[in-house]
Parts: sequence; structure tokens; C-alpha cells
Amino acid sequence: MSKVPVLPTDADPWAALRQLTPARIALGRVGASLPTAEVLRFGVAHALARDAVHTPLAVPNLVAALAAEGFPSLVVTSQAGDRTRYLMRPDLGRALDPAAEPVLRAQETPYDVALVVADGLSAIAVQRHAVALLVALRARLNPALRVAPVVIATLARVALGDDIGACLGARLVVIALGERPGLSSPDSLSAYLTFQPRRGINDAQRNCVSNIHLGGLGYAQAAHTIAWLVTQALERCLTGIDLKDASDTLALYHQAPEKL
Repeated sequence: MSKVPVLPTDADPWAALRQLTPARIALGRVGASLPTAEVLRFGVAHALARDAVHTPLAVPNLVAALAAEGFPSLVVTSQAGDRTRYLMRPDLGRALDPAAEPVLRAQETPYDVALVVADGLSAIAVQRHAVALLVALRARLNPALRVAPVVIATLARVALGDDIGACLGARLVVIALGERPGLSSPDSLSAYLTFQPRRGINDAQRNCVSNIHLGGLGYAQAAHTIAWLVTQALERCLTGIDLKDASDTLALYHQAPEKL
């Protein structure tokens, strides 16, 4: 019986670069095709990204996790209504459900900062990283700041934070939101800061700290950058393209033990 010849896998000379990045590079080849292992890994990564987009936020678990760390919270939603409509109508994810407005306005006071945790396009990112990020951020914020209860927002886009901040009467809103999943990071979190939040603000008026997850920007460094931006935004009364991040020119402050 003749044996079936086994085609060798050609080694990729760039393979060493794979140790430096999670990007899909130096995959090698078998003949004119990718190795089977790489095709399977791509399928898994694609499935994880799809799951991240479609998995809803486990709100009761998040409320409990925040409470365990001493954060009171409120829960609101956008006008999207359900996940399918949210994905098809981004505009509805930017507008607050009218039923949520009186709940927020009942809390209205001269807050300096409103903190919002939103599912975005990866509820998994919020579930895994939002509480740890807020704990790290609290340790670095000026304790004299008047901070609103954490608002948990579902079916939310970035601009929903503007409606929430306006209803709370906050000078600044910080919304931590799950990023659009990639094939190497389905659980990446971003934080957006907007001074004087109100409906109609554009993205040029925001600052963003992105790629917050265990394989990207750590909680300590992310919290340091956000705290620096919060301080500067409130002192200079602006965010966005006019507020350049210079936090890396300063040493990390308020060092505290925490999980990275």
C-alpha cells in the first residue's frame, strides 16, 4: 500500500514577530493555503468576536460587583429596545429612553463627574474590566470631586453618555464602553470623556482612552491617564482636540495595590 505524501509546512521567516504582537501575522502556509491550525484559530477568534457583539450585559451581576466595591449605581437604557435594533440603528443607541430621564433628574445636583458603564459593542469587556477600572480610577481622583452614582447603560453608544451627564447636571461625563471586538481582542474597553455633556456634541469634543484589557492597556495606567484628563478637563473647561494627553510626562501617583 502506497503512503499518502505529507506536505511540509513552510516556516515563515517572520515567525519571531508573533511573540511581539497579538496581530494575525506570520501564519505560515501549506502549499498555497494556510495551515489547518491557523484556519481553526481564525474560526475561534471570529466566533468570540460575534459572541461579544451579541451577548447581553449581565446587569444584576454588574450591579452586585459595583456594590461590593462601594459604588452605588443606577440602571438606564437607550431607545434601541433590543440588541438587534441596537445593531441596525446606531442613532437609537445614542438617545436615552425617555423613561430613564426622571430617574436621573431625581439625582440631579452640582456633580463634577458622572461615571457611566455601558455595554457598547462588547458587553464582555464591561463585565470583565469595568469594575476594576473604576476601583483604580477612584484611587486616583481628587476625593473632593462630587461624583454621581455610577450609571449602568444598556444598548448604548458613546453619545448616550451626553444625555446621561446632562440629566445628572454633571460638568464632565466619563463613559466606559465595550469596543467593537477584533479578532485578537474581543473584550477591549474604552473610556470617553466629554466636558459639559449635552445632546449634539461631536467626537472632536471628546477624549478617548482605548484598548483597556489584560492584553492591552492595564488598569493602573488607564486610570492614571483618565484621572489626569478629568483633572485637566475640569480645570481648563474643555475636552477633545484642544486637550492633549500629557499624562505620560508625569510619574504614576497615588500608588495602590491592585490587579493589573
